Amino acid sequence: MIISDMQHKLAKWAQDERTRRFDRLLRLIADRTWLTEAARVALASSGAKTPGPPCQEPEDEQLPVPELATSTLEEPPKPTRGKPRVRSDVERERVTLQSPKACPECGGELRLIGEDVSELVEFITAKLKVIETARPKTSCRVCEKIVQAPAPTRPIEKSSAGASLLAHILISKFDDHLPLYRQNEILARHGIDIPRSTLSDWCGLAMKTLAPLSELLKAEVMLSDRLHTDDTPIDVLGRQFKAASGSGKASRQGRIWTYVRDDRPFAGEAPPIAAYWFSANRKADNPRCHLKEFSGILQADAYAGYKQLYDSGDIKEAACWAHWRRDFHDIFTATKSELARYALEQIGKLYDIERQISGKPPDLRHEVRQKHSKPIAQAFKAWCEAQLTRISGKSPLAKAIRYGLSRWHAFTLFLDEGRVAIDNNAAERAVRPIALGRKNFLFAGSMAGGETLADAMTLIETAKLNGLNPQEYLTDVLARIVTVRSVPPYLVAFD
Repeated sequence: MIISDMQHKLAKWAQDERTRRFDRLLRLIADRTWLTEAARVALASSGAKTPGPPCQEPEDEQLPVPELATSTLEEPPKPTRGKPRVRSDVERERVTLQSPKACPECGGELRLIGEDVSELVEFITAKLKVIETARPKTSCRVCEKIVQAPAPTRPIEKSSAGASLLAHILISKFDDHLPLYRQNEILARHGIDIPRSTLSDWCGLAMKTLAPLSELLKAEVMLSDRLHTDDTPIDVLGRQFKAASGSGKASRQGRIWTYVRDDRPFAGEAPPIAAYWFSANRKADNPRCHLKEFSGILQADAYAGYKQLYDSGDIKEAACWAHWRRDFHDIFTATKSELARYALEQIGKLYDIERQISGKPPDLRHEVRQKHSKPIAQAFKAWCEAQLTRISGKSPLAKAIRYGLSRWHAFTLFLDEGRVAIDNNAAERAVRPIALGRKNFLFAGSMAGGETLADAMTLIETAKLNGLNPQEYLTDVLARIVTVRSVPPYLVAFD
Protein backbone atom coordinates (compact mmCIF):
# COMPACT_ATOMS: atom_id res chain seq x y z
CA MET A 1 0.00 0.00 0.00
CA ILE A 2 2.90 2.34 0.80
CA ILE A 3 4.40 1.65 -2.63
CA SER A 4 1.03 2.32 -4.26
CA ASP A 5 0.72 5.63 -2.43
CA MET A 6 4.23 6.61 -3.47
CA GLN A 7 3.48 5.73 -7.09
CA HIS A 8 0.37 7.89 -7.01
CA LYS A 9 2.23 10.80 -5.38
CA LEU A 10 5.01 10.55 -7.97
CA ALA A 11 2.46 10.55 -10.77
CA LYS A 12 0.70 13.51 -9.16
CA TRP A 13 3.99 15.39 -8.84
CA ALA A 14 4.75 14.70 -12.49
CA GLN A 15 1.29 15.93 -13.43
CA ASP A 16 1.76 19.15 -11.43
CA GLU A 17 5.14 19.66 -13.07
CA ARG A 18 3.55 19.20 -16.47
CA THR A 19 0.82 21.65 -15.52
CA ARG A 20 3.39 24.33 -14.67
CA ARG A 21 4.92 23.93 -18.11
CA PHE A 22 1.62 23.46 -19.93
CA ASP A 23 1.16 27.01 -21.20
CA ARG A 24 4.68 27.16 -22.61
CA LEU A 25 4.26 23.73 -24.18
CA LEU A 26 1.00 24.68 -25.87
CA ARG A 27 2.58 27.77 -27.35
CA LEU A 28 5.47 25.64 -28.58
CA ILE A 29 3.06 23.17 -30.15
CA ALA A 30 1.12 25.98 -31.79
CA ASP A 31 4.31 27.41 -33.27
CA ARG A 32 5.18 24.04 -34.75
CA THR A 33 1.79 22.94 -35.99
CA TRP A 34 3.21 23.18 -39.48
CA LEU A 35 5.29 20.05 -38.79
CA THR A 36 2.15 17.94 -38.48
CA GLU A 37 0.63 19.59 -41.50
CA ALA A 38 3.82 19.04 -43.50
CA ALA A 39 3.81 15.36 -42.55
CA ARG A 40 0.22 14.99 -43.73
CA VAL A 41 1.07 16.76 -46.98
CA ALA A 42 4.04 14.45 -47.49
CA LEU A 43 1.86 11.39 -46.90
CA ALA A 44 -0.75 12.67 -49.31
CA SER A 45 1.80 13.50 -52.01
CA SER A 46 3.31 10.01 -51.73
CA GLY A 47 -0.08 8.41 -52.25
CA ALA A 48 -0.30 6.99 -48.72
CA LYS A 49 -3.55 7.31 -46.81
CA THR A 50 -3.61 9.04 -43.46
CA PRO A 51 -5.11 6.84 -40.74
CA GLY A 52 -8.71 7.52 -39.80
CA PRO A 53 -10.72 6.67 -36.67
CA PRO A 54 -11.98 3.11 -36.40
CA CYS A 55 -15.69 2.62 -36.92
CA GLN A 56 -17.47 -0.14 -35.05
CA GLU A 57 -21.21 -0.49 -34.71
CA PRO A 58 -22.37 -2.31 -31.55
CA GLU A 59 -24.74 -5.18 -32.09
CA ASP A 60 -28.19 -4.93 -30.54
CA GLU A 61 -27.56 -7.72 -28.04
CA GLN A 62 -24.46 -5.87 -26.79
CA LEU A 63 -26.48 -2.83 -25.74
CA PRO A 64 -27.20 -2.47 -22.00
CA VAL A 65 -30.91 -1.80 -22.63
CA PRO A 66 -31.93 -4.19 -25.44
CA GLU A 67 -35.50 -2.89 -25.65
CA LEU A 68 -34.13 0.46 -26.84
CA ALA A 69 -32.05 -1.16 -29.58
CA THR A 70 -34.68 -0.27 -32.19
CA SER A 71 -34.67 3.36 -31.08
CA THR A 72 -35.72 5.98 -33.60
CA LEU A 73 -32.93 8.25 -32.40
CA GLU A 74 -30.95 9.87 -35.17
CA GLU A 75 -27.76 7.93 -35.81
CA PRO A 76 -24.53 9.89 -35.37
CA PRO A 77 -22.59 10.38 -38.62
CA LYS A 78 -20.03 7.71 -39.34
CA PRO A 79 -16.37 8.71 -39.50
CA THR A 80 -15.36 9.66 -43.03
CA ARG A 81 -11.58 9.14 -42.75
CA GLY A 82 -10.71 12.79 -43.13
CA LYS A 83 -13.09 13.58 -45.99
CA PRO A 84 -14.30 17.21 -45.78
CA ARG A 85 -17.98 17.69 -44.96
CA VAL A 86 -19.59 20.62 -46.78
CA ARG A 87 -22.80 22.09 -45.40
CA SER A 88 -25.88 21.73 -47.59
CA ASP A 89 -26.40 25.51 -47.77
CA VAL A 90 -22.96 26.20 -49.30
CA GLU A 91 -23.25 27.62 -52.82
CA ARG A 92 -22.75 25.09 -55.58
CA GLU A 93 -21.85 25.71 -59.21
CA ARG A 94 -22.48 22.97 -61.76
CA VAL A 95 -20.17 22.61 -64.74
CA THR A 96 -21.16 20.07 -67.39
CA LEU A 97 -18.51 18.73 -69.75
CA GLN A 98 -20.33 17.77 -72.94
CA SER A 99 -19.49 14.55 -74.77
CA PRO A 100 -18.94 14.51 -78.54
CA LYS A 101 -22.17 14.45 -80.56
CA ALA A 102 -21.13 11.32 -82.47
CA CYS A 103 -19.38 8.10 -81.47
CA PRO A 104 -15.61 8.47 -81.98
CA GLU A 105 -15.41 4.78 -83.00
CA CYS A 106 -18.17 4.39 -85.61
CA GLY A 107 -19.80 7.82 -85.92
CA GLY A 108 -23.13 6.55 -84.54
CA GLU A 109 -25.63 8.67 -82.57
CA LEU A 110 -24.97 8.92 -78.81
CA ARG A 111 -27.67 8.69 -76.12
CA LEU A 112 -27.41 9.66 -72.41
CA ILE A 113 -27.12 6.65 -70.08
CA GLY A 114 -25.89 8.39 -66.91
CA GLU A 115 -23.18 10.67 -65.57
CA ASP A 116 -20.24 10.76 -63.18
CA VAL A 117 -20.17 13.72 -60.79
CA SER A 118 -17.10 14.83 -58.85
CA GLU A 119 -16.66 17.78 -56.50
CA LEU A 120 -13.92 20.40 -56.23
CA VAL A 121 -14.06 22.82 -53.30
CA GLU A 122 -12.78 26.34 -53.96
CA PHE A 123 -12.29 29.19 -51.49
CA ILE A 124 -13.46 32.69 -52.40
CA THR A 125 -11.26 35.14 -50.52
CA ALA A 126 -13.11 37.50 -48.22
CA LYS A 127 -13.10 41.09 -49.40
CA LEU A 128 -13.87 44.51 -48.02
CA LYS A 129 -16.48 46.80 -49.47
CA VAL A 130 -16.89 50.51 -48.76
CA ILE A 131 -20.49 51.70 -48.90
CA GLU A 132 -20.75 55.41 -49.64
CA THR A 133 -24.08 56.80 -48.48
CA ALA A 134 -24.94 60.09 -50.17
CA ARG A 135 -27.68 62.32 -48.71
CA PRO A 136 -28.47 65.15 -51.14
CA LYS A 137 -29.49 68.44 -49.58
CA THR A 138 -32.47 70.26 -51.01
CA SER A 139 -33.98 73.60 -50.10
CA CYS A 140 -37.49 74.93 -50.38
CA ARG A 141 -37.82 77.79 -52.91
CA VAL A 142 -40.60 79.32 -50.79
CA CYS A 143 -39.31 79.20 -47.20
CA GLU A 144 -35.68 78.17 -47.79
CA LYS A 145 -36.02 75.16 -45.46
CA ILE A 146 -33.21 72.63 -45.92
CA VAL A 147 -34.49 69.08 -46.43
CA GLN A 148 -32.27 66.01 -46.23
CA ALA A 149 -32.85 62.31 -45.62
CA PRO A 150 -31.91 61.23 -42.07
CA ALA A 151 -28.57 59.51 -41.65
CA PRO A 152 -28.80 55.73 -41.31
CA THR A 153 -28.13 54.23 -37.90
CA ARG A 154 -24.76 52.64 -37.24
CA PRO A 155 -23.77 49.91 -34.79
CA ILE A 156 -21.23 52.34 -33.32
CA GLU A 157 -22.10 56.00 -33.50
CA LYS A 158 -19.73 58.12 -35.62
CA SER A 159 -17.74 55.03 -36.61
CA SER A 160 -17.00 53.70 -40.08
CA ALA A 161 -17.29 50.08 -38.90
CA GLY A 162 -20.24 48.26 -40.43
CA ALA A 163 -22.14 45.42 -38.78
CA SER A 164 -20.41 42.67 -40.76
CA LEU A 165 -16.93 44.05 -40.06
CA LEU A 166 -17.65 44.35 -36.34
CA ALA A 167 -19.07 40.83 -36.27
CA HIS A 168 -15.94 39.54 -38.01
CA ILE A 169 -13.69 41.25 -35.46
CA LEU A 170 -15.71 39.94 -32.50
CA ILE A 171 -15.82 36.38 -33.81
CA SER A 172 -12.12 36.43 -34.68
CA LYS A 173 -11.21 37.56 -31.17
CA PHE A 174 -13.67 35.70 -28.96
CA ASP A 175 -14.41 32.56 -31.00
CA ASP A 176 -11.33 32.07 -33.20
CA HIS A 177 -9.10 33.42 -30.40
CA LEU A 178 -7.07 35.69 -32.69
CA PRO A 179 -5.32 38.52 -30.81
CA LEU A 180 -5.94 41.98 -32.21
CA TYR A 181 -2.40 42.37 -33.55
CA ARG A 182 -2.96 39.34 -35.78
CA GLN A 183 -6.30 40.72 -36.90
CA ASN A 184 -4.54 43.97 -37.79
CA GLU A 185 -2.17 42.04 -40.08
CA ILE A 186 -4.97 39.98 -41.66
CA LEU A 187 -7.15 43.02 -42.36
CA ALA A 188 -4.16 44.87 -43.81
CA ARG A 189 -3.83 42.11 -46.41
CA HIS A 190 -7.43 42.81 -47.39
CA GLY A 191 -6.75 46.50 -47.87
CA ILE A 192 -7.51 48.30 -44.60
CA ASP A 193 -5.14 49.37 -41.84
CA ILE A 194 -6.95 49.48 -38.50
CA PRO A 195 -4.72 50.29 -35.51
CA ARG A 196 -4.91 47.85 -32.62
CA SER A 197 -6.20 50.60 -30.34
CA THR A 198 -9.10 51.17 -32.73
CA LEU A 199 -9.84 47.45 -32.94
CA SER A 200 -9.90 47.33 -29.15
CA ASP A 201 -12.27 50.31 -28.97
CA TRP A 202 -14.55 48.76 -31.56
CA CYS A 203 -14.75 45.51 -29.59
CA GLY A 204 -15.77 47.35 -26.45
CA LEU A 205 -18.25 49.66 -28.17
CA ALA A 206 -19.81 46.85 -30.21
CA MET A 207 -20.35 44.82 -27.06
CA LYS A 208 -21.85 47.89 -25.41
CA THR A 209 -24.35 47.98 -28.27
CA LEU A 210 -25.07 44.28 -27.77
CA ALA A 211 -25.25 44.52 -23.96
CA PRO A 212 -29.09 44.62 -23.78
CA LEU A 213 -29.27 41.28 -25.58
CA SER A 214 -26.64 39.59 -23.42
CA GLU A 215 -28.42 40.86 -20.30
CA LEU A 216 -31.71 39.43 -21.55
CA LEU A 217 -30.06 36.07 -22.16
CA LYS A 218 -28.64 36.10 -18.63
CA ALA A 219 -32.05 36.88 -17.20
CA GLU A 220 -33.64 34.19 -19.37
CA VAL A 221 -31.24 31.45 -18.27
CA MET A 222 -32.07 32.11 -14.62
CA LEU A 223 -35.74 31.39 -15.30
CA SER A 224 -34.85 27.74 -15.77
CA ASP A 225 -35.34 25.28 -12.92
CA ARG A 226 -32.27 23.23 -13.85
CA LEU A 227 -28.80 24.58 -14.63
CA HIS A 228 -25.26 23.39 -15.22
CA THR A 229 -22.46 25.57 -13.85
CA ASP A 230 -18.67 25.72 -13.92
CA ASP A 231 -15.92 28.32 -13.73
CA THR A 232 -12.41 28.80 -15.06
CA PRO A 233 -9.57 31.22 -14.23
CA ILE A 234 -8.38 34.09 -16.37
CA ASP A 235 -5.61 36.59 -15.60
CA VAL A 236 -6.59 40.25 -15.52
CA LEU A 237 -4.09 43.06 -16.05
CA GLY A 238 -4.13 46.25 -14.00
CA ARG A 239 -1.53 48.57 -12.52
CA GLN A 240 -3.56 48.70 -9.32
CA PHE A 241 -2.75 45.02 -8.74
CA LYS A 242 1.03 45.55 -8.73
CA ALA A 243 1.23 47.08 -5.27
CA ALA A 244 -1.21 44.56 -3.81
CA SER A 245 0.68 41.53 -5.10
CA GLY A 246 3.70 40.39 -3.15
CA SER A 247 5.49 39.39 -6.35
CA GLY A 248 5.06 42.78 -7.99
CA LYS A 249 2.94 41.35 -10.81
CA ALA A 250 0.56 43.82 -12.40
CA SER A 251 -2.16 41.19 -12.71
CA ARG A 252 -4.52 39.09 -10.68
CA GLN A 253 -6.52 35.95 -11.33
CA GLY A 254 -10.17 36.55 -12.09
CA ARG A 255 -12.86 34.01 -12.93
CA ILE A 256 -15.30 33.38 -15.72
CA TRP A 257 -18.49 31.64 -14.54
CA THR A 258 -20.95 29.93 -16.84
CA TYR A 259 -24.53 28.79 -16.34
CA VAL A 260 -25.98 26.54 -19.03
CA ARG A 261 -29.55 25.61 -19.82
CA ASP A 262 -29.61 22.62 -22.14
CA ASP A 263 -32.84 20.63 -22.28
CA ARG A 264 -31.97 18.74 -25.46
CA PRO A 265 -30.88 15.52 -23.68
CA PHE A 266 -34.47 15.00 -22.50
CA ALA A 267 -36.16 16.41 -25.63
CA GLY A 268 -37.04 19.70 -23.94
CA GLU A 269 -38.42 22.52 -26.06
CA ALA A 270 -36.59 25.46 -24.44
CA PRO A 271 -33.67 26.68 -26.60
CA PRO A 272 -30.25 26.16 -24.99
CA ILE A 273 -28.43 29.12 -23.47
CA ALA A 274 -24.87 29.50 -22.16
CA ALA A 275 -24.54 32.64 -20.03
CA TYR A 276 -21.23 33.92 -18.67
CA TRP A 277 -20.26 36.21 -15.80
CA PHE A 278 -16.89 37.69 -14.91
CA SER A 279 -15.63 38.23 -11.37
CA ALA A 280 -12.39 39.47 -9.86
CA ASN A 281 -12.09 36.44 -7.56
CA ARG A 282 -13.57 33.04 -6.77
CA LYS A 283 -15.37 33.93 -3.57
CA ALA A 284 -18.70 32.29 -2.77
CA ASP A 285 -20.38 35.69 -3.02
CA ASN A 286 -20.15 35.49 -6.81
CA PRO A 287 -22.36 32.45 -7.49
CA ARG A 288 -24.66 33.56 -4.69
CA CYS A 289 -25.14 36.89 -6.49
CA HIS A 290 -25.53 35.26 -9.90
CA LEU A 291 -28.12 32.77 -8.63
CA LYS A 292 -30.10 35.03 -6.33
CA GLU A 293 -33.21 34.68 -8.54
CA PHE A 294 -32.69 30.98 -9.30
CA SER A 295 -34.37 28.02 -7.65
CA GLY A 296 -34.19 24.43 -8.80
CA ILE A 297 -31.48 21.87 -9.55
CA LEU A 298 -27.87 23.01 -9.91
CA GLN A 299 -25.39 20.57 -11.45
CA ALA A 300 -21.86 21.48 -10.47
CA ASP A 301 -18.52 20.26 -9.17
CA ALA A 302 -17.64 20.06 -5.50
CA TYR A 303 -16.70 23.75 -5.12
CA ALA A 304 -17.34 24.65 -1.47
CA GLY A 305 -18.80 28.03 -2.43
CA TYR A 306 -22.01 26.34 -3.56
CA LYS A 307 -22.70 24.85 -0.12
CA GLN A 308 -24.48 27.95 1.15
CA LEU A 309 -26.81 27.77 -1.84
CA TYR A 310 -27.70 24.15 -1.13
CA ASP A 311 -28.21 24.86 2.57
CA SER A 312 -30.85 27.48 1.75
CA GLY A 313 -33.17 24.76 0.46
CA ASP A 314 -34.09 26.64 -2.73
CA ILE A 315 -31.39 24.91 -4.77
CA LYS A 316 -30.87 21.15 -4.98
CA GLU A 317 -27.43 19.71 -5.72
CA ALA A 318 -26.72 17.36 -8.62
CA ALA A 319 -23.20 15.96 -8.89
CA CYS A 320 -21.06 15.00 -11.87
CA TRP A 321 -20.15 11.36 -12.49
CA ALA A 322 -17.57 12.40 -15.07
CA HIS A 323 -15.75 14.33 -12.34
CA TRP A 324 -15.79 11.32 -10.00
CA ARG A 325 -14.73 9.00 -12.80
CA ARG A 326 -11.73 11.25 -13.44
CA ASP A 327 -10.42 10.53 -9.93
CA PHE A 328 -10.48 6.77 -10.53
CA HIS A 329 -8.94 7.25 -13.97
CA ASP A 330 -6.02 9.23 -12.52
CA ILE A 331 -5.41 6.51 -9.93
CA PHE A 332 -5.53 3.75 -12.53
CA THR A 333 -3.20 5.66 -14.84
CA ALA A 334 -0.67 6.12 -12.03
CA THR A 335 -0.85 2.73 -10.30
CA LYS A 336 -2.75 0.32 -12.61
CA SER A 337 -4.94 -0.49 -9.59
CA GLU A 338 -7.46 -3.26 -10.29
CA LEU A 339 -9.85 -1.64 -7.83
CA ALA A 340 -9.72 1.61 -9.81
CA ARG A 341 -10.24 -0.38 -13.00
CA TYR A 342 -13.36 -2.01 -11.53
CA ALA A 343 -14.74 1.40 -10.53
CA LEU A 344 -14.21 2.67 -14.07
CA GLU A 345 -16.03 -0.35 -15.49
CA GLN A 346 -19.07 0.18 -13.25
CA ILE A 347 -19.30 3.87 -14.07
CA GLY A 348 -18.89 2.96 -17.73
CA LYS A 349 -22.00 0.77 -17.49
CA LEU A 350 -24.02 3.78 -16.35
CA TYR A 351 -22.76 5.79 -19.32
CA ASP A 352 -23.64 2.97 -21.73
CA ILE A 353 -27.25 3.29 -20.60
CA GLU A 354 -27.16 7.09 -20.82
CA ARG A 355 -26.07 6.95 -24.45
CA GLN A 356 -29.19 4.95 -25.30
CA ILE A 357 -31.63 7.34 -23.63
CA SER A 358 -30.06 10.59 -24.80
CA GLY A 359 -32.73 12.73 -26.44
CA LYS A 360 -35.58 10.69 -24.95
CA PRO A 361 -38.45 12.18 -22.90
CA PRO A 362 -38.00 12.49 -19.10
CA ASP A 363 -40.54 9.76 -18.27
CA LEU A 364 -38.73 7.19 -20.39
CA ARG A 365 -35.34 8.24 -19.04
CA HIS A 366 -36.64 7.88 -15.48
CA GLU A 367 -38.12 4.45 -16.20
CA VAL A 368 -34.94 3.12 -17.79
CA ARG A 369 -32.73 4.53 -15.04
CA GLN A 370 -34.87 3.00 -12.30
CA LYS A 371 -34.85 -0.39 -14.00
CA HIS A 372 -31.26 -0.56 -15.26
CA SER A 373 -29.09 2.20 -13.75
CA LYS A 374 -30.28 2.15 -10.15
CA PRO A 375 -29.22 -1.47 -9.44
CA ILE A 376 -25.76 -0.72 -10.86
CA ALA A 377 -25.43 2.41 -8.71
CA GLN A 378 -26.60 0.61 -5.56
CA ALA A 379 -24.17 -2.25 -6.13
CA PHE A 380 -21.37 0.23 -6.77
CA LYS A 381 -22.13 2.03 -3.50
CA ALA A 382 -22.00 -1.25 -1.57
CA TRP A 383 -18.69 -2.09 -3.25
CA CYS A 384 -17.26 1.34 -2.35
CA GLU A 385 -18.29 0.97 1.29
CA ALA A 386 -16.71 -2.49 1.42
CA GLN A 387 -13.41 -1.19 0.00
CA LEU A 388 -13.13 1.45 2.71
CA THR A 389 -12.85 -1.35 5.29
CA ARG A 390 -10.01 -3.02 3.38
CA ILE A 391 -7.73 -0.26 2.12
CA SER A 392 -5.74 2.45 3.85
CA GLY A 393 -7.89 5.44 4.75
CA LYS A 394 -5.11 7.74 3.57
CA SER A 395 -4.77 6.18 0.13
CA PRO A 396 -5.83 8.12 -2.98
CA LEU A 397 -8.42 5.43 -3.72
CA ALA A 398 -10.02 5.87 -0.30
CA LYS A 399 -10.15 9.62 -0.81
CA ALA A 400 -11.81 9.15 -4.19
CA ILE A 401 -14.38 6.78 -2.73
CA ARG A 402 -15.17 9.09 0.19
CA TYR A 403 -15.62 11.98 -2.25
CA GLY A 404 -18.50 10.17 -3.92
CA LEU A 405 -20.07 8.55 -0.88
CA SER A 406 -20.16 11.83 1.04
CA ARG A 407 -22.30 13.33 -1.75
CA TRP A 408 -24.21 10.20 -2.70
CA HIS A 409 -27.54 12.04 -2.62
CA ALA A 410 -26.23 14.41 -5.30
CA PHE A 411 -24.70 11.64 -7.40
CA THR A 412 -27.96 9.67 -7.48
CA LEU A 413 -30.38 12.54 -8.08
CA PHE A 414 -30.32 11.78 -11.80
CA LEU A 415 -31.85 8.35 -11.06
CA ASP A 416 -35.02 9.94 -9.69
CA GLU A 417 -35.31 12.87 -12.12
CA GLY A 418 -35.42 12.22 -15.85
CA ARG A 419 -34.45 15.79 -16.69
CA VAL A 420 -31.16 15.65 -14.80
CA ALA A 421 -27.99 14.67 -16.66
CA ILE A 422 -25.53 12.12 -15.34
CA ASP A 423 -22.71 14.65 -15.49
CA ASN A 424 -21.86 18.31 -15.79
CA ASN A 425 -20.26 18.06 -19.22
CA ALA A 426 -22.58 20.73 -20.64
CA ALA A 427 -20.93 23.35 -18.40
CA GLU A 428 -17.44 21.94 -18.90
CA ARG A 429 -17.88 22.23 -22.66
CA ALA A 430 -19.06 25.81 -22.20
CA VAL A 431 -15.87 26.90 -20.40
CA ARG A 432 -13.56 25.10 -22.82
CA PRO A 433 -13.49 28.02 -25.31
CA ILE A 434 -12.27 30.27 -22.48
CA ALA A 435 -9.38 27.90 -21.83
CA LEU A 436 -8.54 27.79 -25.54
CA GLY A 437 -8.65 31.56 -25.80
CA ARG A 438 -6.49 31.90 -22.72
CA LYS A 439 -3.65 30.20 -24.59
CA ASN A 440 -3.81 32.88 -27.28
CA PHE A 441 -4.68 36.19 -25.68
CA LEU A 442 -3.34 35.01 -22.27
CA PHE A 443 -5.26 37.58 -20.19
CA ALA A 444 -8.04 40.13 -20.06
CA GLY A 445 -6.68 43.63 -20.48
CA SER A 446 -8.73 45.05 -17.61
CA MET A 447 -11.70 44.39 -15.37
CA ALA A 448 -13.92 45.90 -18.06
CA GLY A 449 -12.24 43.58 -20.57
CA GLY A 450 -13.31 40.62 -18.46
CA GLU A 451 -16.92 41.82 -18.55
CA THR A 452 -16.69 42.26 -22.32
CA LEU A 453 -15.33 38.74 -22.70
CA ALA A 454 -18.21 37.29 -20.64
CA ASP A 455 -20.86 39.15 -22.65
CA ALA A 456 -19.29 38.17 -25.98
CA MET A 457 -19.11 34.51 -24.99
CA THR A 458 -22.76 34.61 -23.92
CA LEU A 459 -23.87 35.67 -27.39
CA ILE A 460 -21.45 33.54 -29.40
CA GLU A 461 -21.78 30.26 -27.51
CA THR A 462 -25.56 30.55 -27.24
CA ALA A 463 -25.80 31.08 -30.99
CA LYS A 464 -23.62 28.01 -31.60
CA LEU A 465 -25.69 25.90 -29.20
CA ASN A 466 -28.73 26.76 -31.30
CA GLY A 467 -27.08 25.76 -34.56
CA LEU A 468 -26.56 29.32 -35.80
CA ASN A 469 -23.53 30.69 -37.59
CA PRO A 470 -22.29 33.15 -34.94
CA GLN A 471 -20.85 35.61 -37.45
CA GLU A 472 -24.05 35.75 -39.49
CA TYR A 473 -26.04 36.04 -36.28
CA LEU A 474 -24.00 38.93 -34.84
CA THR A 475 -24.05 40.70 -38.21
CA ASP A 476 -27.84 40.53 -38.26
CA VAL A 477 -28.20 41.62 -34.64
CA LEU A 478 -25.76 44.53 -34.92
CA ALA A 479 -27.61 45.81 -37.98
CA ARG A 480 -31.02 45.57 -36.28
CA ILE A 481 -30.49 46.26 -32.59
CA VAL A 482 -29.74 49.97 -33.04
CA THR A 483 -33.06 50.49 -34.83
CA VAL A 484 -35.27 49.36 -31.95
CA ARG A 485 -35.82 50.77 -28.49
CA SER A 486 -36.25 47.34 -26.92
CA VAL A 487 -34.88 43.97 -27.96
CA PRO A 488 -37.62 41.99 -29.74
CA PRO A 489 -38.37 38.46 -28.50
CA TYR A 490 -36.97 36.78 -31.62
CA LEU A 491 -33.50 37.94 -30.65
CA VAL A 492 -33.79 35.99 -27.40
CA ALA A 493 -35.78 32.95 -28.47
CA PHE A 494 -33.37 31.13 -30.78
CA ASP A 495 -35.98 28.72 -32.05
